[in-house]
Amino acid sequence: MGLRFTTRRSDSPWVDVVWTCTSDQVSEMTSVAATRCGLVFWQYDGRPHAGVTGPETATGSAPVPEGASFVGIEFAIGTSLRGLPTSSLIDGGVELPDTTRRSFQLAGSRWEKPVPDDAEALVEHLVRDGAIVRDPIVGDVLRGGRPDVSDRTLERRFRAATGLTQGAVRQIERAREAAYLLAAGKTATDVVASLGYFDQPHLARALRRYIGRTASQLHEGSGGALALDLPQPTTS
Repeated sequence: MGLRFTTRRSDSPWVDVVWTCTSDQVSEMTSVAATRCGLVFWQYDGRPHAGVTGPETATGSAPVPEGASFVGIEFAIGTSLRGLPTSSLIDGGVELPDTTRRSFQLAGSRWEKPVPDDAEALVEHLVRDGAIVRDPIVGDVLRGGRPDVSDRTLERRFRAATGLTQGAVRQIERAREAAYLLAAGKTATDVVASLGYFDQPHLARALRRYIGRTASQLHEGSGGALALDLPQPTTS
């Protein structure tokens, strides 16, 4: 019961992960902070839907239609959609109009809805059409590079591409990694040391702000439905 996720990493430079989710006997979930935009397709009560998701700066609560099924494409960070500035999607998103069982409308064109196995093919078509764009400076920064621009220009372009500051991206990504490690059985002490938190209260504040769970809840798998594909706790 709850949310059942499957997630796979992508080898496309434009896509981070492709995921599916089904809901069962759950009406609400805890959303978590996120740094990426994406596309999501869902079926509920016989009706097809499609939408664009944006970065989330903090945790919150979100309704979940019971019995709904979702397919999501999470873009690589810094990737955005033409005509939809990432800044306009912060802490929200938009539902796309005129979605049918077979197709959806985006950037002035109609596209065939993907299944998980052909998500990358859809993205490649969107890239060739110019519907998906990105600023290469973001990838350079995230790989540890230092582009030959002023600090002000770097921060302006980074924020324009991602909707977030570099500091916010680092904090959110670190909190998500902490959540994964705790769910996988690591102790809070281990996570503090491995991810560079100052101490356990520092970790606790980050988890509360960005994940909506305590370290104990993540370790136990408790606290209700969570919009994050985490390892399931082992039982003896």
